[in-house]
Order: sequence, then C-alpha cells, then structure tokens
Amino acid sequence: MHACIHTYIHTYIHTYIHTYIHTYTYIHTYIHTYIHTYIHTYIHTHTYIHTYIHTYIHTYIHTYIHTYIHTYIHTYIHTYIHTYMHACMHAYIHTYIHTYIHTYLHTYIHTYIHTYIHTYIHTYIHTCMHACMHACMHAYIHACMHAYIHTYIHTYLHTYIHTYIHTYIHTYIHTYIHTYIHTYIHTYIHTYIHTYIHTYIHTYLHTYTYIHTYIHTYIHTYIHTYIHTYIHTYIHTYILPYKHTYMHAYMHS
Repeated sequence: MHACIHTYIHTYIHTYIHTYIHTYTYIHTYIHTYIHTYIHTYIHTHTYIHTYIHTYIHTYIHTYIHTYIHTYIHTYIHTYIHTYMHACMHAYIHTYIHTYIHTYLHTYIHTYIHTYIHTYIHTYIHTCMHACMHACMHAYIHACMHAYIHTYIHTYLHTYIHTYIHTYIHTYIHTYIHTYIHTYIHTYIHTYIHTYIHTYIHTYLHTYTYIHTYIHTYIHTYIHTYIHTYIHTYIHTYILPYKHTYMHAYMHS
C-alpha cells in the first residue's frame, strides 16, 4: 500500500507538475507576464497606492501615534506619575517610613536591645554562666581529677606496684636468684669442687706432699672461703637489703 501510494505520488503528481508547468510555455509565461508584471506595474507605478501608503499610513502613524504617545503618555507619565509619585511617595516614605523607622524601630530596637538584651546577657548569662560554669567545672574537675587520681593512681599503681612488682620482684629475686645462687652455684660449685676436684686432688695428688699441701691449703681454702663467704655475704648483705630499700623507696615515692 505504501509502495503503491509512493509510486502514484511520484509518478503522477511529480511528473504531471514537472511536465505540465515547466514544459508548457503558457503557464510559465502567464505567471511571469501577468502576475509579476501586473504586481510590479500596478503597485510600483500607480501613484494612488504609493501616495496612500505614504500619505495616510506614514502620516497617520507618525502624527497620531507619535503625538499621542509623546503628548499624552509622556506628559501624563511625567506630569502625573512622576509628580504625584515623587511628591506623594517621597513625602510618604520620608515622613511616615523614615519617621516610623527612626522613631519606632531605631528607638525601640536601640532601647530594647541595648537595655534588655544587653542587661539580660550581662546580668543573667554572664553572671549565671560564669558562676555556674565556674562552680560546675571546678566541682567537675575537682571530682573527676580527685576520683581519677585517687582511683587510678592510688588504687591501680599502689595495687599494681605493691602486688605485682613487690610480689614479683620479691618472689623472683628471693626465690629464683637466691634459690638459684644458693642451690646451683653454692651446691654445684661446692659439690663439684668438693667432690670432683677435692677427690681428684686427694686421689691423684695425695701422694705428693707439696702439691697436696698447696692444693689443700690454697685452692680448697681460697675457693671455699671466697665463694662461700663472698657470695653468701654479698647476697645477704647487698642484694636483699637493696631490694627491700629500693622497693620501700619506690612504693612511697
């Protein structure tokens, strides 16, 4: 259907218009000769139409509209609106609004804001807030810091230092070091020296009087005296009192 209509339009109408209008000289000549010549000759040649347009329309529009607009509207706007608006509005605005704003708003706002708000802010807020905040913050800081310092530092540090450090150091130093030194060093060295060296020296060098006397007199006596006396005396004289003195000073610092 679409193809049929398109073929009909293209074949008949387009071909007919192109063949008839553009081929036949009569129609083209008629349009060009009559219409174009008539319109150009009649409109541009005849004085009546040109005179009518120039005389009536131009004169009328120029005279009437320009005169009307200039005389009536301009005069009306300038005389009535400008004068009235300037006189009335200026008097009204200057007299009423300016007086109202200056008298009422300026006086009221200045009096109200300056007197009430300034007095209220200065008296109530400044005094109350300063007193309240100072009291509250002072009480809060005092309570908080006291509670924090007392609770945390006193309780925690005292408990921690007293319980953990004292117990740990006392247990560690007393139990481990003392036990280790006493058990291992004293026992081992004493056992080793007494059992091995003394037995070895006694068994091997017992026959030789000089060596036996030297070893028994010097080595055994020196080692036994030095190790037993010095280490035992050092532990009981220096380490344990220093531990108690240091812990006592640290706990009470």
